[in-house]
Amino acid sequence: MRVIISAGGTGGHIYPALAIINKIKEKEPDSEFLYIGTHNRMEKDIVPKKGIPFKSIEIYGFSKNLFKNFKTVKCLFKAFKECRKMIKKFNPDIVIGVGGYVTVPVIMSAKKLGYKTFLHEQNALPGKSNKFLSKYSDLVGVSFESSLNKFPIGKAVVTGNPCSEDALKVESFMKSSLGLSVSKKLVLIVMGSLGALRVSKYLERELSYFKGKDYEILFVTGKGSYEEVMKGSYPENVKIIPFYEGLTSVMKKTDVMVSRAGASTLSEIIALEVPSILIPSPYVANNHQYLNALDLINKDAALMIEEKDLEDGVLSKKVDELINDENKIQKIKNNLRSMQVKNSADIIYENLKKVVLNDEKGK
Repeated sequence: MRVIISAGGTGGHIYPALAIINKIKEKEPDSEFLYIGTHNRMEKDIVPKKGIPFKSIEIYGFSKNLFKNFKTVKCLFKAFKECRKMIKKFNPDIVIGVGGYVTVPVIMSAKKLGYKTFLHEQNALPGKSNKFLSKYSDLVGVSFESSLNKFPIGKAVVTGNPCSEDALKVESFMKSSLGLSVSKKLVLIVMGSLGALRVSKYLERELSYFKGKDYEILFVTGKGSYEEVMKGSYPENVKIIPFYEGLTSVMKKTDVMVSRAGASTLSEIIALEVPSILIPSPYVANNHQYLNALDLINKDAALMIEEKDLEDGVLSKKVDELINDENKIQKIKNNLRSMQVKNSADIIYENLKKVVLNDEKGK
C-alpha cells in the first residue's frame, strides 16, 4: 500500500499516526509512506528518527491577530500548491489525516485530486480541522462512541485509538530501576512532557500530604517544571523525576494514576485498566480534555478533579480514598475493560483497506 499520512503539532496526533504506520507495515511490509507535517513542530524531529520519509510545509493556525492571519492565509495557499505536487508525485493509494491544522491542505488537496481519504479523531469532541475535513473524507475513525454523532450519518466508525494497541505490547518496567519498593502500591502523577505550571505549583504543596502513607508516589514533573519543583523538600515516599521514556511501561505497574485527560493517555488508561484521577487541562481548544474525561466519568471508569477545585489536601484525600478501596478499584477496572478496543490499529487497517478496495472496484 502507498500511504501519505499527515498529523502535527502534538504527540496526541503524532503517536496515533505512527501507530497506524506500524500496523500497515506489519500487515504489508512492502508498503511505502510519506509523512507530511509542519516545519516547526514536534513531528519534524520525531518522524525522521523513525526512518519514515518526511516532508514539511509552513503552515499556522488562525489567531485573533489580524496581521498574523494574513501570513497564515498566504502560507495556506502556498501549502495547497506544495501538497498537490507531493501527492501527485507520490501517487498514494490513500491519504490519512490524524489531526492538526497541517492536515487541512493535505486532505483537501488529495480529495480534489481524486484520491481516497481517511481521518482519525482522537478526542471526544472533534477538532476543528477534522470537523471541517469530514466532508472531504471517505471515512472517519473515532476513538469514542460519543463522537459518532459529531460527524455526518454513515461517515464515522468507532475504531478506538491505535495507541491503545501499542500500550499492550510494552513490557513493564522494574520498580527497582527507580528506587521504588516492589511491595508497596504505586501512585503515578504525570502532567505531560512539558509539565503544567499551575498544577506543578499545587503539587509542590500537596506532596507533603502524602507523608507517612503506606504507598509510594512517582511524580513525573515534565522537563519544564523539574528544576523549580526540586527546590522544595518532600516526604521519603515521594520520588520525583523530570521525564521517563516509555511511560506506558510504568503505567503497567501503577495502582492509581493522576493525569491530564489527553486522548492518547486515556486510550492507554483504558487499555491497561489503570484506575485514574483525571485533572483535565482547561487551556485546550473547546475544553476537549474535560469532555474526554467525562466519557470515562459517565461510565464510572475514572475519577475527576477540575483544576479550579484543586485546594490543599483535595488530591491526597481523593488518592487515599481510591487506593484503599479495593471494591472501587475493581469496579473501575471492570468498567475500563468494557470500554476497550484492544485491536484499534487492526480495525483502522481493515477500514483503510475497505476504502482503497472500494476505489479499485470503482475504477
